[in-house]
Amino acid sequence: MDRNQNVKIVGFATQGSNGDDENRLKALLSQVPATFYPFEKRKKHLNFWRLLKSIIRDRPNLMVMEGTGIFGGLALIAGNMIAGVPYIVSSGDAVGPFIAKHQPILGPLFLMYEKLLYRRSIGFIGWTPYLAGRALSYGTKYAMTAAGWAPFQHSESERKAFRKQIREKYDIPENHIVVGIVGSLNWSKRIGYCYGYELVQAARRIKRDDITVMIVGDGTGKAQLEQLAGTGPGARVILTGRVPRDQVPMYLSAFDLASLPQSIDQVGNFRYTTKISEYLSVGLPILAGTLPMTYDLYGDWAYRIYGDTPWSETYIRNLADFMEQVTWENVQSKGGGIPRNFPVFDKEAQINAVSEFIVDVLRNETASSFQAIELEKVARSM
Repeated sequence: MDRNQNVKIVGFATQGSNGDDENRLKALLSQVPATFYPFEKRKKHLNFWRLLKSIIRDRPNLMVMEGTGIFGGLALIAGNMIAGVPYIVSSGDAVGPFIAKHQPILGPLFLMYEKLLYRRSIGFIGWTPYLAGRALSYGTKYAMTAAGWAPFQHSESERKAFRKQIREKYDIPENHIVVGIVGSLNWSKRIGYCYGYELVQAARRIKRDDITVMIVGDGTGKAQLEQLAGTGPGARVILTGRVPRDQVPMYLSAFDLASLPQSIDQVGNFRYTTKISEYLSVGLPILAGTLPMTYDLYGDWAYRIYGDTPWSETYIRNLADFMEQVTWENVQSKGGGIPRNFPVFDKEAQINAVSEFIVDVLRNETASSFQAIELEKVARSM
């Protein structure tokens, strides 16, 4: 290689430029010399040709992709096969099972794609250690975990003010235990579910009058939940609709418990989701199934609800039983013991780890090259 050539790392997010995924990747790559390809979310098929052409023409030392979108992934695979350009994938989902759950007929095809994507990759950055292990099993050479972080930090006094403001806005008595969820309410016709369904169903079954359910978000499922909430007795249900991203901490501060409904299968078991870091950052105890993370993320932060899927009768019945019996004292004690800064969700630690990972991956692959020396200088300056 030309000894005057600089190290070139190119990143992109398959969910599109200027989105949350690209922002995450920009943060993770902020300590290495990275530029970003402007992946167009609405023209995904065109990105395959444009990205592949760019890879072959520029021959970067490394490509880094956030997400597992097929057009971006196929461009990386082709670029690796044609031009020998190595790539790293970062992902928060097991793509094969995820697609199979929503479109069963495409499941086997996407599982083949997932295996090929990881087998051809030089490295993998998993949002969870389970996903990193999955990628290693499918043939990626190096792997690590970067679990994400809460995008906001507020003081205790700010959270108290937020709590008072939101509870007054929706006329929620101070003695009410608020059980809430934040997320996109995308209704699945196949399984008859969206986020919040489990809370509304459980709310209809309880008899106590000091529980409020708050569902923050919008989507095709909102009307379904509104109709369901209005068909019987039970706890009060508030559907706020969409709220601006910067106001989400205000609503979380009004919660006392947060729902994290994930299925016990090859989709839910592998995930953390971004919500968990946000919930824990404000000290919210979390209602979740018997997921691996509820045992692996040490600390007394989770109430486990039994049932394999959050739309199952078993899960809803156990959630309703919990809501009927939980006490203020128990909720306050559990919430008070949750650390506001879980090490696994520390942003700067993850940025440092990813920087070292990329330097080490390229150094291992080009141990005697000028690029490795340059990357080592970058690492020492971090």
